[in-house]
Amino acid sequence: MLGLTFAAPLALAALIGLPALWILLRVTPPRPRRIDFPPLKLVADLIPQRQTPARTPPWLLILRLLVAAALILAVSGPVWSPGGVGAGGGKKALLVLLDNGLTAAHDWRDRLRVATDTVEGAARDGRAVAVVGLAEPPAAIEAKTPAAALERLRALAPRPYLAARESHLQGIGTFLDKNQGAGIVWISDGVSGGGDAAGSERFVKGLADLSGGAGAALTVLKAEKPPALALTVSETGGRLVAHVLRASANGRDAGVVRALDQKGLPLAERDFAFPAEGTSTDVALDMPTELRNGISRIEVANEHSAGAVSLMDERGKRRRVGLVFGGTLDQSQPLLAPLYYLSRALEPFADVQQARGATGLADSINQLLDNQVSALVLADVGALDDKTAARIDKFVDAGGLLLRFAGPRLAAGHDTLVPVRLRRGGRNLGGALSWDAPKTMAPFPPESPFAGLTPPADIGVRRQILAEPDGDLPGKTWASLQDGTPIVTAEKRGQGEIVLFHVTADTTWSNLPLSGLFIDMLRRVVALAGASPGEAPAGSGAGRAKVAVLAPRVTLDGFGALGSPPASATAVPADFADRANPEHPPGFYGPPDGGISVNALKPDDRLRPIDYAPLGGVALGTLAGAATVDLRPGLFTAGLLLLVLDTLAGLWLGGFLGRLGRFGRAGARPAALLLAAALATALPVRDLRAEEPVANRPNGIESALITRLAYVITGDAAVDDASRAGLTGLTQMLSARTALEPGEPAGLDPAKDELSFYPLIYWPIAPNRPQPSETAIRKIDAFMRNGGTVLFDTRDALTSRPGSPATPEATYLRKMLATLEVPELEPVPADHVLTKAFYLVDSFPGRYATGQTWVEALPPAPEGGERRPARAGDGVSPIIITSNDLATAWAIGRRGEPLYPVTGGDQRQREMAFRGGVNIVMYTLTGNYKADQVHVPALLERLGQ
Repeated sequence: MLGLTFAAPLALAALIGLPALWILLRVTPPRPRRIDFPPLKLVADLIPQRQTPARTPPWLLILRLLVAAALILAVSGPVWSPGGVGAGGGKKALLVLLDNGLTAAHDWRDRLRVATDTVEGAARDGRAVAVVGLAEPPAAIEAKTPAAALERLRALAPRPYLAARESHLQGIGTFLDKNQGAGIVWISDGVSGGGDAAGSERFVKGLADLSGGAGAALTVLKAEKPPALALTVSETGGRLVAHVLRASANGRDAGVVRALDQKGLPLAERDFAFPAEGTSTDVALDMPTELRNGISRIEVANEHSAGAVSLMDERGKRRRVGLVFGGTLDQSQPLLAPLYYLSRALEPFADVQQARGATGLADSINQLLDNQVSALVLADVGALDDKTAARIDKFVDAGGLLLRFAGPRLAAGHDTLVPVRLRRGGRNLGGALSWDAPKTMAPFPPESPFAGLTPPADIGVRRQILAEPDGDLPGKTWASLQDGTPIVTAEKRGQGEIVLFHVTADTTWSNLPLSGLFIDMLRRVVALAGASPGEAPAGSGAGRAKVAVLAPRVTLDGFGALGSPPASATAVPADFADRANPEHPPGFYGPPDGGISVNALKPDDRLRPIDYAPLGGVALGTLAGAATVDLRPGLFTAGLLLLVLDTLAGLWLGGFLGRLGRFGRAGARPAALLLAAALATALPVRDLRAEEPVANRPNGIESALITRLAYVITGDAAVDDASRAGLTGLTQMLSARTALEPGEPAGLDPAKDELSFYPLIYWPIAPNRPQPSETAIRKIDAFMRNGGTVLFDTRDALTSRPGSPATPEATYLRKMLATLEVPELEPVPADHVLTKAFYLVDSFPGRYATGQTWVEALPPAPEGGERRPARAGDGVSPIIITSNDLATAWAIGRRGEPLYPVTGGDQRQREMAFRGGVNIVMYTLTGNYKADQVHVPALLERLGQ
């Protein structure tokens, strides 16, 4: 019936009773018997004011019948399905095929809704249903009750890998053999992902053949255009390049690619736009090495799919590599020196650095180590001084990689920074220990990091440094010549590795630097810099027996969110480079400091639309067109409205509305008063006098947009109230006297709240409260290191005495600052910027005026100089300590009245406290601006002006 079905068709039988209802509604009670009563003769001739009809009006009868019909139809559960999904097959079983791979995540709710409507439609038809997720492992397909099918449907979710549709053809064929003439509904995402275009074509063709052979009615529902976006990442020309993919031009022509660190904080964002009718676009992520190495995840913003996420591991990090050549200046010729070959080979995947302005070999090495290189490459470097050798050894022990290349200087000396004992002199073509022709390289052993690479047959070695044979030599050999002599050896030391190429980095001893193998070998060696023991084989022979196996740590779900690995996830080898699958879902595998990442797509994967041509004349519908409409809410609403109209009509015919109007005019005011009284008693009463002001909790967005002062909530109610009122008073003073318009002060919990939004944090010392947690101390330390200022107020100027034991407040502060890196402090000098940041002041009183104020000590004045130099940077002291109880002097009430008295003989003490507070705030915001101004004469004199 054009897609119209009923959940309870037996309820339609009540429509038969509508004629009977018509007759009942028309029946009126019999007229009462009329008996003449003599007194009524007086009014017999009066005309009645109102006439009542003897029968119900026809229009009212029709209205009531419509009410009954609407309710009956609503109870029958009518559902409108324009596309007639699943209508084929009559009462036979229905098979619902649902794409739930990574390309289905974007519009998953829509396809799940269509699948649910399809199963519910089968339930109304009394059909058995089987639900198959095409991204699930293949299994036997059995038709079950619609209720069981709905439970199966609710358990399905997008999977973080491509759907292997072809693997389900055998199960579908078995199901159709058992259920001839069944209906099939395929809710397709329309995408053939990765390199499996042929597999998708085989599935479409196989599904058409199976449905045609079994006489099954096949319906395919898909989006108008595949909406999925995907992302892969590769390295091109030393840059990270994100490839944004789509299956077809679907209107989603632009967006944002962003790089995130391990905490989910953004490191970079780049806009992308597809060319007209294009299906891929590239976005280059040009970033400093430090930021690039911090990338943990690159994703398409607001595209919640595992396919739109690419995880980055140690293999994707760009190592900083330092190059040092031990030869003389005349040997460092362009295009010929070893560093030229090394830099050209390393630049595609590493940040290559060379020492600049160095005066010697030791200076070059120290300069590179100071630059925090991950790998240090020494080309023909012989003897090193003890201090430099000790620093290199410490660098390796801490996890660095030392890569050495042979040469005449290394062959002539004795060096402990090599993986094996070397024989002095080496051997060359034509020498005593020589061969008649250049030797070629042997295949790499399976336990070597170079396993999988194929040495070209034309590589020849004319000279090499020989290793002294011993029992450990085979376990330290990564590559060798055909005669078995090592050509690359390595040894694990501490957390790092020492690798030695027994040939030079240029072409004087071999033609290896001219081959592509040289680049691949360097890539794998440099990748070991900073790698954990689980990621790369260890240095001993036993550790290199097999490739490490890494267990899943965290994995992506179908929507691209990281979580615990599923029970089906299994470990991967450390050299795993394939796309994700059901056994190896995308995520991080191995330890946090050196595992690998598995991604849903490979860098060369692309998305393509599915070709439905092999389906022939099969009905193709869209998700939007397959939406079913439940007509029950509309019918119930219509019935309710008609019932309201019927009630109003009855009141009108009975004259009740007229009497109600007369009553409303006469008693509107008393009724309104009664209604107001009822509402007043129902509303809760708030005791405004008992309401206490609460701390303004910081908000990230508001605090980032509005400059505001902050105070630490100690937990002592009296101290916190004074801090809040004091900073409120100082804030109002700043607004009235300066160009700054700060927001309401914020109360902070250093252990929980973000501190970087606030230039100044006031911390009153409450000795009766517990010491702050280690988390709070570390956050305060980071806040001061990054340019923030903390004003500690011990509030004990009245009780502390010189030479007497420390007050509880001072003891509390000393204990709290014991683990902080506090700079050297001094009392505020007379020429300090604090004394002239806004007002000219000589002290910083608060409630008390006898305490001392301490700041970071300035550099000492030069000999013979009149002034001490201004501090470098912004010149703001990260810490200020006072005991004058500043907040209580600043504290004001709602009407601007002082809340606390001040002690001291100066009547202007409160005004001077405000001036000192203004100076402190302006000092934290402007830094050494005033110091630069007072130093202008000295600076001009020094410049000769």
